[in-house]
Amino acid sequence: MMPLSDRYDRQMILPEIGADGQAKLATVKMLVVGAGGLGAPVLSYLAGAGIGHITIIDHDLVSASNLHRQTLFTQSQIGQSKAELAAKFCSHLNHEIDVTAINQKLTPLNADGLVAMADIVLDCADSFAASYILSDICRDSATPFISASALGMGGYVGGFCGMAPSLRAVFPDLPADLASCASAGVLGPVVGVLGSLQAQMALTIALGLIPSPLGHLIRYDASTMRTAHFRFDEAPEPTTIHSFIDASAIRDDDFVVELRGMDEAPIPVTPNARRFDVATIATQFPTDTAYSRVVLCCRSGLRAWRAAHIIHPKWNGEIALVAAT
Repeated sequence: MMPLSDRYDRQMILPEIGADGQAKLATVKMLVVGAGGLGAPVLSYLAGAGIGHITIIDHDLVSASNLHRQTLFTQSQIGQSKAELAAKFCSHLNHEIDVTAINQKLTPLNADGLVAMADIVLDCADSFAASYILSDICRDSATPFISASALGMGGYVGGFCGMAPSLRAVFPDLPADLASCASAGVLGPVVGVLGSLQAQMALTIALGLIPSPLGHLIRYDASTMRTAHFRFDEAPEPTTIHSFIDASAIRDDDFVVELRGMDEAPIPVTPNARRFDVATIATQFPTDTAYSRVVLCCRSGLRAWRAAHIIHPKWNGEIALVAAT
C-alpha cells in the first residue's frame, strides 16, 4: 500500500493541514447528492483529499448531452448508473477511502437517514426540491450544508445550516421562472468552478479552519469573469415553511391538489385528488374546506410551491408539497 505521506504529501505540507489535519479528514463522512456536473469536481477533490467515507446518491443515468460537463464519465458509459460509475471513479482514484453508491432518487423518505449518517452534506443535484428537502433536514440537525446552483454562464455556492442560517433564510422565495440546465443550458467550466468551490468549502469545514464558509455565499459570473460574495450570518429564518413530503405520506384526511394535467399525469397522485392549475387556483380553491392539510402535487415541485404561496393567505391550515416523478 502506498505510504500516507506519499499520497497526501502536497497537502500535508500546508500548515493548515499537517498530519493531524489529514488524520481528521480520514474520519469525516460526507454525503454528496448528485453525481453530475457539480458532483464531478466535488467527488474528484474529496476523494483525492482523503475524505474517509463518501456516500453518493443519484438515480440518473449517463447521457450524451451531459458529457460536456460531467467529466467523471466517458462516451462508452452512456446509459449506465451515475452513482455507481462515480463511486468506482473515486475508489480507483483513492483506494484508501470508503465509497458507497446509492442508485436512487433523493426523497423526503430517504433523506433523513442519509443526512443522519453524514458530517457534511453537499448538494450537487439539479433539483430545487432536493435542495430545500436537504436544507430543512440539515437546519434541524445542525449539519453543515454546502449547496450550489449553476445555470447558463453563472451560479452560486454557499455554506448553509450547521451554525448558520438555512437555504430558506437566503432564498425564501423562488424566482418567477426557474429554469434548469436541461431547459436553459450551462457551460461546462461554470459548474467546474462552482463544484470546486463546494469541495473547498467542505474541506475547510472538515478541517475546522477559520473563517468558516458557513454563512457565506459566493456568486460567479463567467461572462464577466467576476465573483461577488456576502455573509448572511444574521439572515432570519422564514416564519412560514411549506415542506416537501413523499407521496406515500399523504393522509386520507388531506385535501389533495393535482397540478399536473391529464396529458402529464393521467393517473393523479391519489384517487381523490382534485385537479387545478396554478393560473386558476386563486379563484377556484375552496377556502371553506374542513380539511386540516392541503397537499399540492406537481412534477418538480415548482408549481406546487407557487400554488402554496397563492392559497396561503386564504388558508389557515398546513400546506405540504409533493414533487412527483
